[in-house]
Amino acid sequence: MSNQPNYVFVLDTNRKPLTPCKSSLARKLLNAGKAKVFMLYPFTIILNKEVADGPKPLTLKID
Repeated sequence: MSNQPNYVFVLDTNRKPLTPCKSSLARKLLNAGKAKVFMLYPFTIILNKEVADGPKPLTLKID
């Protein structure tokens, strides 16, 4: 097993992609009612409030 965390895709209210978050943070947002499930595969949540921040740059590495 790898020690890398699983990430959850995040969308804002306008379905604009945001920076993915760890599953623990996604679980907290869902339990607090601040987000809801958008898709099951790939697991994606959608926030209930609009966010002003944009996504951070990501690096994709392929072996």
